[in-house]
Amino acid sequence: MSIQRIRNGRTRKRGAVLTAAALLGTATAAAGPAAGATAAPNPPAPTRTAHSVMPDCSAAYRITQKLDGGTTWRMCWRYDTDAGLTLDRVTYQPPGAAAPIKVLNSARLAQIHVPYDDGGAEYDDLTGAGFGWGLQNLKPAECPGGTITTVKVAEVGDVKGLCTTTRARGHAYRMASDGGSKVWQAQAKDLLVYTVNKVGWYEYITEWRFTADGTIGANVGATGSLSPVDYNATDGRGWPLGKGARGYATSHAHNVFWKLDFGLDGSTKDRIEQFDSTVTAPPAGGGGPTVKTKRTVVTKELAGDAKNMRWWRVVSGTGKNADGHARSYEIVPGHTDTHAGRGFTRHDVYFTQSRACEKFASNNIGGCAAGAGDSVDEWVNGETLTKPSVWVNIGFHHIARDEDQQPMPVHWQGFQLAPRDVTAMNPLTPADLASQNGQPDLGS
Repeated sequence: MSIQRIRNGRTRKRGAVLTAAALLGTATAAAGPAAGATAAPNPPAPTRTAHSVMPDCSAAYRITQKLDGGTTWRMCWRYDTDAGLTLDRVTYQPPGAAAPIKVLNSARLAQIHVPYDDGGAEYDDLTGAGFGWGLQNLKPAECPGGTITTVKVAEVGDVKGLCTTTRARGHAYRMASDGGSKVWQAQAKDLLVYTVNKVGWYEYITEWRFTADGTIGANVGATGSLSPVDYNATDGRGWPLGKGARGYATSHAHNVFWKLDFGLDGSTKDRIEQFDSTVTAPPAGGGGPTVKTKRTVVTKELAGDAKNMRWWRVVSGTGKNADGHARSYEIVPGHTDTHAGRGFTRHDVYFTQSRACEKFASNNIGGCAAGAGDSVDEWVNGETLTKPSVWVNIGFHHIARDEDQQPMPVHWQGFQLAPRDVTAMNPLTPADLASQNGQPDLGS
């Protein structure tokens, strides 16, 4: 089924979708891995003991991967026609650990907002332009060495659209001894889970990457084709393509949002902390510059702006590592072009009190009460954070170039979740260095 997005005046709420499926509105459909399979949007309540290492979903919806070095990732997957791929109950088990560490209750895209520079078109690709119905069939060559799972998409049918595979990424670490007589090094492979969704002429690769050291990467890659109906930017808001200056592709933004609901160590009582470092110039009498770092516990809902030497982490309300330090995950944004055109695109992160109806960062279709607002910025109203949801916004201002045709090379935008004190040492530490926790030996 072909899903096309066309320019639709100045309407933000609805990007026109030229398929019968889109006319069904915002119905959400669960997806299964094979024809005839059934699954609820939320897998059933657990029937195993609390100490079970397996995610609480049936085998058809379960992803389990043991990586080189011994790290094991486990999670459940589901699919709907608004958010696309969702990962639930994500756990990380470092090598040698007796049990998995619960990291995320849920992780998914929350919007792809695409405003054009001339103000003539603006789209919410997830909730207004048929993103979920555009799931693409993947060929084996697009999932090298991996498994392609069949997804059941409402009003479309079975799509061979979910890839799980591993991919080499080079050094996990390298350290030479002081005398140079020995080198400790390891090459790493990551677990990749991804889908491809077509919206108009664009194709979005939604990729989740899980590493052996506990890092999670969330990325969206845009590829496909520039819209052929946008070769009309003669007002200085585009870039000439083709011979001379006959065609101008209209510049636009891709503001990608993700929604993360943590559950570190199985608790929903995580807390948010912000860190800011200030550099002071060297004193006139000599010496070096000094740096002071301040920690602020974020107790109220927050719309946060990334700044130099600022970062945030999500801290477990219950779990500690073997050194007695609270487990946490640091939010590490990639490069972003912050778009100031809308309230919800003006900030880089949002921390909101979790609400079941607050599902999408803009053009929200979660069924919130009247007056609640339909975008994430309107949900930041000073409420105390007891069960935080995390929203990450990474923008890309796309000024087309000749190389974008044809087809368009993938341009990526995303962020990482980096473990901070989840384990007492590097989880891949070689056995002969394991005694050096807290103080490396001078001879190594």
